[in-house]
Amino acid sequence: MLLGPDGKIAHAELKLGDSVIMLSHEMPGSETRWPQSLGGTTSGVFLYVKDVDAVFHKATTARAKAAAQPADMFWGDRHAKVMDPYGHSWSLATPKEDVAPAEPKKRPKPI
Repeated sequence: MLLGPDGKIAHAELKLGDSVIMLSHEMPGSETRWPQSLGGTTSGVFLYVKDVDAVFHKATTARAKAAAQPADMFWGDRHAKVMDPYGHSWSLATPKEDVAPAEPKKRPKPI
């Protein structure tokens, strides 16, 4: 992690498996803005995890807001969604079954 002169995070890396997500505090005067400053998010992260229920619980215990409770989805994943304290959207999923490409169209969709 690299801190800027003001003590805020200028660069941090979050390693998930063999992937790296780079993070920083918002940087006024640059293009780096938090969703709260923009009034919404322009992207989201979708992570496959070993146990979506456990990760969802850990995230919401650590101040993330529940956007969608864990549920079995028509495409074959168990899925949940949280918003972190800065407004970033994180979808969490655990594969539960392989679903043929045409099959999701036949299944009931969540309301």
